[in-house]
Amino acid sequence: MASLKMTSAPPTFRVAALYRFTRFADPAALQGPLAKACCALGVKGTLLLAPEGINGTIAGTDAAIEAALDHIRALPGCADLKPKTAWADTMPFHRMKVRVKKEIVTLGLPDLDPVAKAGTYVEPADWNALIADPDVIVIDTRNDYEVAIGAFERAVDPKTASFSAFPDWFRDYRQALDAQRGPDAPPLKVAMYCTGGIRCEKSTAFLKSEGIENVFHLKGGILDYLEQVPQPQSLWRGECFVFDERVAVGHGLTPGTHVLCRACRRPLNPADQASPLYVEGVACPACHDARDDHSKARYAERQRQVERARALGIAHIGSSLGAHED
Repeated sequence: MASLKMTSAPPTFRVAALYRFTRFADPAALQGPLAKACCALGVKGTLLLAPEGINGTIAGTDAAIEAALDHIRALPGCADLKPKTAWADTMPFHRMKVRVKKEIVTLGLPDLDPVAKAGTYVEPADWNALIADPDVIVIDTRNDYEVAIGAFERAVDPKTASFSAFPDWFRDYRQALDAQRGPDAPPLKVAMYCTGGIRCEKSTAFLKSEGIENVFHLKGGILDYLEQVPQPQSLWRGECFVFDERVAVGHGLTPGTHVLCRACRRPLNPADQASPLYVEGVACPACHDARDDHSKARYAERQRQVERARALGIAHIGSSLGAHED
Protein backbone atom coordinates (compact mmCIF):
# COMPACT_ATOMS: atom_id res chain seq x y z
CA MET A 1 0.00 0.00 0.00
CA ALA A 2 1.13 3.51 -0.67
CA SER A 3 2.33 5.19 2.48
CA LEU A 4 0.92 8.66 3.05
CA LYS A 5 2.44 10.73 5.81
CA MET A 6 3.39 14.20 6.86
CA THR A 7 7.15 14.70 6.63
CA SER A 8 9.74 17.44 6.74
CA ALA A 9 11.96 15.55 4.28
CA PRO A 10 11.92 16.56 0.61
CA PRO A 11 8.70 15.00 -0.76
CA THR A 12 8.47 12.57 -3.63
CA PHE A 13 4.77 13.05 -4.31
CA ARG A 14 2.48 15.84 -3.21
CA VAL A 15 -1.10 14.83 -2.49
CA ALA A 16 -3.65 17.64 -2.78
CA ALA A 17 -7.22 17.25 -1.50
CA LEU A 18 -9.51 20.00 -2.76
CA TYR A 19 -13.08 21.11 -3.22
CA ARG A 20 -14.92 24.23 -4.25
CA PHE A 21 -18.63 24.93 -4.49
CA THR A 22 -19.17 27.13 -7.52
CA ARG A 23 -21.51 27.16 -10.48
CA PHE A 24 -20.39 25.28 -13.60
CA ALA A 25 -22.85 25.85 -16.44
CA ASP A 26 -21.51 22.85 -18.38
CA PRO A 27 -19.27 20.59 -16.25
CA ALA A 28 -19.04 18.04 -19.06
CA ALA A 29 -17.25 20.63 -21.21
CA LEU A 30 -14.60 20.98 -18.49
CA GLN A 31 -13.99 17.25 -18.16
CA GLY A 32 -11.83 16.58 -21.23
CA PRO A 33 -9.46 19.56 -20.93
CA LEU A 34 -8.98 18.95 -17.20
CA ALA A 35 -8.22 15.25 -17.68
CA LYS A 36 -5.85 16.03 -20.57
CA ALA A 37 -3.97 18.64 -18.52
CA CYS A 38 -3.55 16.33 -15.52
CA CYS A 39 -2.45 13.36 -17.63
CA ALA A 40 0.10 15.48 -19.50
CA LEU A 41 1.60 16.47 -16.15
CA GLY A 42 1.74 12.91 -14.85
CA VAL A 43 -0.82 13.77 -12.18
CA LYS A 44 -3.07 10.95 -10.99
CA GLY A 45 -6.13 10.71 -8.78
CA THR A 46 -9.86 11.40 -8.95
CA LEU A 47 -11.68 14.67 -9.57
CA LEU A 48 -15.45 15.05 -9.59
CA LEU A 49 -17.20 17.77 -11.57
CA ALA A 50 -20.85 18.75 -11.13
CA PRO A 51 -23.00 21.82 -11.68
CA GLU A 52 -22.25 22.69 -8.04
CA GLY A 53 -18.42 22.60 -8.35
CA ILE A 54 -15.36 20.36 -8.04
CA ASN A 55 -14.10 17.85 -5.46
CA GLY A 56 -11.25 15.36 -5.36
CA THR A 57 -7.72 14.30 -4.54
CA ILE A 58 -4.74 14.32 -6.90
CA ALA A 59 -1.07 13.40 -6.56
CA GLY A 60 2.11 14.14 -8.47
CA THR A 61 5.39 15.98 -8.16
CA ASP A 62 5.19 19.35 -6.46
CA ALA A 63 5.64 21.18 -9.77
CA ALA A 64 3.04 19.02 -11.52
CA ILE A 65 0.46 19.59 -8.77
CA GLU A 66 1.05 23.34 -8.91
CA ALA A 67 0.48 23.28 -12.66
CA ALA A 68 -2.68 21.20 -12.27
CA LEU A 69 -3.92 23.60 -9.60
CA ASP A 70 -3.26 26.51 -11.96
CA HIS A 71 -5.61 24.84 -14.46
CA ILE A 72 -8.26 24.28 -11.79
CA ARG A 73 -7.96 27.83 -10.46
CA ALA A 74 -8.73 29.09 -13.96
CA LEU A 75 -12.18 27.46 -13.74
CA PRO A 76 -15.12 29.72 -12.82
CA GLY A 77 -15.11 30.59 -9.11
CA CYS A 78 -11.91 28.66 -8.31
CA ALA A 79 -9.28 31.42 -8.43
CA ASP A 80 -8.48 31.35 -4.69
CA LEU A 81 -8.79 27.59 -4.17
CA LYS A 82 -6.46 26.32 -1.42
CA PRO A 83 -6.04 22.53 -1.19
CA LYS A 84 -5.05 20.51 1.86
CA THR A 85 -1.62 18.98 1.28
CA ALA A 86 0.07 15.79 2.46
CA TRP A 87 3.08 13.89 1.13
CA ALA A 88 3.41 10.32 -0.15
CA ASP A 89 6.50 8.14 -0.39
CA THR A 90 5.09 6.49 -3.52
CA MET A 91 2.39 7.48 -6.00
CA PRO A 92 -0.89 6.57 -4.24
CA PHE A 93 -2.96 6.43 -7.47
CA HIS A 94 -2.75 4.34 -10.61
CA ARG A 95 -4.70 6.47 -13.05
CA MET A 96 -6.28 9.86 -13.54
CA LYS A 97 -10.08 9.98 -13.46
CA VAL A 98 -12.24 13.04 -14.04
CA ARG A 99 -15.92 12.22 -13.59
CA VAL A 100 -19.06 14.24 -14.13
CA LYS A 101 -21.65 13.72 -11.39
CA LYS A 102 -24.93 15.24 -10.26
CA GLU A 103 -23.27 16.36 -7.00
CA ILE A 104 -19.66 16.57 -5.84
CA VAL A 105 -20.75 15.23 -2.45
CA THR A 106 -23.94 13.22 -2.49
CA LEU A 107 -26.71 14.67 -0.34
CA GLY A 108 -29.46 13.81 -2.84
CA LEU A 109 -30.36 17.48 -3.33
CA PRO A 110 -28.58 18.56 -6.54
CA ASP A 111 -30.51 21.85 -6.75
CA LEU A 112 -29.28 23.05 -3.36
CA ASP A 113 -26.97 26.10 -3.66
CA PRO A 114 -24.17 26.07 -1.04
CA VAL A 115 -22.59 29.13 -2.68
CA ALA A 116 -25.55 31.33 -1.79
CA LYS A 117 -27.02 29.50 1.20
CA ALA A 118 -24.20 28.05 3.30
CA GLY A 119 -24.11 28.83 7.02
CA THR A 120 -21.76 31.15 8.89
CA TYR A 121 -18.12 30.07 9.09
CA VAL A 122 -16.57 29.80 12.55
CA GLU A 123 -12.78 29.87 12.87
CA PRO A 124 -11.20 26.95 14.79
CA ALA A 125 -10.04 29.38 17.49
CA ASP A 126 -13.66 30.46 18.10
CA TRP A 127 -15.27 27.03 17.86
CA ASN A 128 -14.94 26.03 21.53
CA ALA A 129 -16.91 29.03 22.76
CA LEU A 130 -19.71 28.34 20.29
CA ILE A 131 -20.21 24.66 21.06
CA ALA A 132 -19.88 25.21 24.81
CA ASP A 133 -23.02 27.36 24.70
CA PRO A 134 -25.85 25.17 26.09
CA ASP A 135 -28.33 26.87 23.76
CA VAL A 136 -26.41 25.66 20.70
CA ILE A 137 -27.23 22.27 19.18
CA VAL A 138 -24.02 20.65 17.90
CA ILE A 139 -24.46 18.16 15.05
CA ASP A 140 -21.86 15.85 13.52
CA THR A 141 -22.63 15.49 9.79
CA ARG A 142 -20.33 12.52 9.21
CA ASN A 143 -21.21 8.86 8.78
CA ASP A 144 -21.60 6.47 11.71
CA TYR A 145 -18.25 4.72 11.31
CA GLU A 146 -16.45 8.09 11.34
CA VAL A 147 -18.22 9.36 14.44
CA ALA A 148 -17.47 6.10 16.24
CA ILE A 149 -13.75 6.85 16.50
CA GLY A 150 -13.94 10.51 17.51
CA ALA A 151 -16.25 13.51 17.96
CA PHE A 152 -16.64 16.86 19.69
CA GLU A 153 -18.12 17.05 23.17
CA ARG A 154 -21.92 17.45 23.19
CA ALA A 155 -22.25 16.54 19.52
CA VAL A 156 -25.40 14.81 18.28
CA ASP A 157 -24.60 11.67 16.25
CA PRO A 158 -27.15 11.13 13.44
CA LYS A 159 -25.96 7.50 13.08
CA THR A 160 -26.34 7.75 9.31
CA ALA A 161 -24.67 5.24 6.99
CA SER A 162 -24.31 7.81 4.20
CA PHE A 163 -24.54 11.57 3.78
CA SER A 164 -27.62 11.20 1.58
CA ALA A 165 -29.51 9.94 4.65
CA PHE A 166 -28.89 13.21 6.51
CA PRO A 167 -31.92 15.24 5.25
CA ASP A 168 -34.47 12.62 6.34
CA TRP A 169 -32.67 12.21 9.68
CA PHE A 170 -32.67 15.93 10.34
CA ARG A 171 -36.35 16.39 9.49
CA ASP A 172 -37.28 13.63 11.94
CA TYR A 173 -34.89 15.02 14.56
CA ARG A 174 -36.28 18.54 14.20
CA GLN A 175 -39.87 17.34 14.48
CA ALA A 176 -39.08 15.57 17.76
CA LEU A 177 -37.07 18.54 19.00
CA ASP A 178 -39.83 21.04 18.21
CA ALA A 179 -42.36 18.90 20.07
CA GLN A 180 -40.04 18.80 23.07
CA ARG A 181 -39.23 22.54 23.06
CA GLY A 182 -42.77 23.80 22.55
CA PRO A 183 -44.24 26.58 20.38
CA ASP A 184 -42.76 29.47 22.40
CA ALA A 185 -39.14 28.28 22.25
CA PRO A 186 -36.56 30.64 20.70
CA PRO A 187 -35.28 29.95 17.16
CA LEU A 188 -32.93 27.01 16.82
CA LYS A 189 -29.20 27.71 16.86
CA VAL A 190 -27.18 24.93 15.23
CA ALA A 191 -23.42 24.33 14.90
CA MET A 192 -22.29 21.64 12.45
CA TYR A 193 -18.96 20.10 11.55
CA CYS A 194 -17.37 17.50 9.29
CA THR A 195 -13.88 16.29 8.33
CA GLY A 196 -12.69 19.01 5.96
CA GLY A 197 -15.69 21.29 5.44
CA ILE A 198 -17.36 20.04 2.26
CA ARG A 199 -20.30 18.24 3.85
CA CYS A 200 -20.99 21.17 6.18
CA GLU A 201 -21.29 23.61 3.31
CA LYS A 202 -24.13 21.49 1.92
CA SER A 203 -25.72 20.50 5.22
CA THR A 204 -25.83 24.10 6.49
CA ALA A 205 -27.33 25.20 3.16
CA PHE A 206 -29.91 22.44 3.59
CA LEU A 207 -30.84 23.64 7.09
CA LYS A 208 -31.25 27.18 5.80
CA SER A 209 -33.50 25.87 3.03
CA GLU A 210 -35.57 24.29 5.83
CA GLY A 211 -36.04 27.72 7.42
CA ILE A 212 -33.31 27.60 10.09
CA GLU A 213 -31.28 30.80 9.89
CA ASN A 214 -28.90 30.51 12.86
CA VAL A 215 -26.61 27.89 11.34
CA PHE A 216 -22.84 27.79 11.86
CA HIS A 217 -20.09 25.47 10.68
CA LEU A 218 -16.46 24.87 11.53
CA LYS A 219 -14.22 26.48 8.93
CA GLY A 220 -11.76 23.97 7.51
CA GLY A 221 -13.46 21.17 9.39
CA ILE A 222 -12.03 18.92 12.07
CA LEU A 223 -8.65 18.77 10.34
CA ASP A 224 -8.03 22.51 10.64
CA TYR A 225 -9.21 22.42 14.26
CA LEU A 226 -6.83 19.58 15.15
CA GLU A 227 -4.00 21.38 13.41
CA GLN A 228 -4.59 24.79 15.01
CA VAL A 229 -6.06 24.24 18.48
CA PRO A 230 -3.61 23.04 21.18
CA GLN A 231 -4.58 19.71 22.69
CA PRO A 232 -4.93 21.07 26.26
CA GLN A 233 -7.65 23.47 25.03
CA SER A 234 -9.29 21.00 22.67
CA LEU A 235 -12.89 19.79 22.97
CA TRP A 236 -12.23 17.00 20.47
CA ARG A 237 -12.25 13.47 21.84
CA GLY A 238 -10.71 10.53 20.00
CA GLU A 239 -9.30 10.44 16.48
CA CYS A 240 -10.51 11.75 13.14
CA PHE A 241 -11.10 9.38 10.24
CA VAL A 242 -9.50 10.58 7.00
CA PHE A 243 -10.01 9.34 3.46
CA ASP A 244 -6.42 8.37 2.75
CA GLU A 245 -3.83 5.83 3.85
CA ARG A 246 -3.34 7.51 7.24
CA VAL A 247 -6.84 6.21 8.13
CA ALA A 248 -7.07 8.43 11.24
CA VAL A 249 -5.23 11.37 12.76
CA GLY A 250 -5.04 13.03 16.16
CA HIS A 251 -4.09 16.48 17.42
CA GLY A 252 -1.44 18.13 15.29
CA LEU A 253 -2.53 15.73 12.51
CA THR A 254 -0.27 13.06 13.98
CA PRO A 255 -0.98 9.49 12.76
CA GLY A 256 -3.71 7.71 14.71
CA THR A 257 -4.01 4.16 15.98
CA HIS A 258 -6.60 2.88 13.50
CA VAL A 259 -6.10 0.76 10.39
CA LEU A 260 -8.54 0.19 7.55
CA CYS A 261 -10.45 -3.03 6.95
CA ARG A 262 -9.83 -3.62 3.25
CA ALA A 263 -13.03 -5.65 2.99
CA CYS A 264 -15.61 -3.20 4.39
CA ARG A 265 -13.50 0.01 4.51
CA ARG A 266 -14.21 0.67 8.18
CA PRO A 267 -11.57 1.96 10.62
CA LEU A 268 -10.39 -0.57 13.17
CA ASN A 269 -9.07 0.34 16.62
CA PRO A 270 -6.39 -1.71 18.42
CA ALA A 271 -9.03 -3.92 20.08
CA ASP A 272 -10.58 -4.69 16.67
CA GLN A 273 -7.14 -5.54 15.32
CA ALA A 274 -6.55 -7.95 18.21
CA SER A 275 -9.85 -9.76 17.62
CA PRO A 276 -9.72 -13.33 16.26
CA LEU A 277 -12.32 -12.17 13.73
CA TYR A 278 -9.82 -9.78 12.17
CA VAL A 279 -7.85 -11.15 9.24
CA GLU A 280 -5.88 -8.46 7.42
CA GLY A 281 -7.36 -7.73 4.02
CA VAL A 282 -10.12 -10.33 4.49
CA ALA A 283 -12.55 -9.44 7.29
CA CYS A 284 -12.94 -7.64 10.60
CA PRO A 285 -15.33 -7.92 13.58
CA ALA A 286 -17.81 -5.62 11.81
CA CYS A 287 -18.02 -7.59 8.56
CA HIS A 288 -16.77 -11.11 9.40
CA ASP A 289 -20.22 -12.68 9.71
CA ALA A 290 -21.53 -10.82 6.65
CA ARG A 291 -18.98 -12.44 4.30
CA ASP A 292 -19.47 -15.89 2.79
CA ASP A 293 -16.56 -18.27 2.23
CA HIS A 294 -16.30 -17.34 -1.44
CA SER A 295 -15.94 -13.64 -0.63
CA LYS A 296 -13.37 -14.33 2.07
CA ALA A 297 -11.35 -16.50 -0.34
CA ARG A 298 -11.44 -13.72 -2.92
CA TYR A 299 -10.28 -11.13 -0.39
CA ALA A 300 -7.56 -13.51 0.86
CA GLU A 301 -6.23 -13.85 -2.68
CA ARG A 302 -6.23 -10.09 -3.09
CA GLN A 303 -4.31 -9.75 0.18
CA ARG A 304 -1.71 -12.25 -1.03
CA GLN A 305 -1.27 -10.11 -4.15
CA VAL A 306 -0.94 -6.98 -2.02
CA GLU A 307 1.72 -8.61 0.17
CA ARG A 308 3.62 -9.85 -2.89
CA ALA A 309 3.54 -6.36 -4.43
CA ARG A 310 4.74 -4.90 -1.13
CA ALA A 311 7.64 -7.37 -1.02
CA LEU A 312 8.59 -6.36 -4.57
CA GLY A 313 8.40 -2.68 -3.69
CA ILE A 314 5.59 -1.88 -6.12
CA ALA A 315 2.08 -0.50 -5.58
CA HIS A 316 -0.84 -2.89 -5.83
CA ILE A 317 -3.57 -1.85 -8.28
CA GLY A 318 -6.19 -2.01 -5.53
CA SER A 319 -4.59 0.67 -3.39
CA SER A 320 -5.71 4.24 -3.92
CA LEU A 321 -7.06 7.39 -2.38
CA GLY A 322 -9.96 9.25 -3.85
CA ALA A 323 -12.66 11.86 -3.73
CA HIS A 324 -15.04 11.65 -0.82
CA GLU A 325 -18.57 11.48 -2.22
CA ASP A 326 -20.83 10.52 0.68
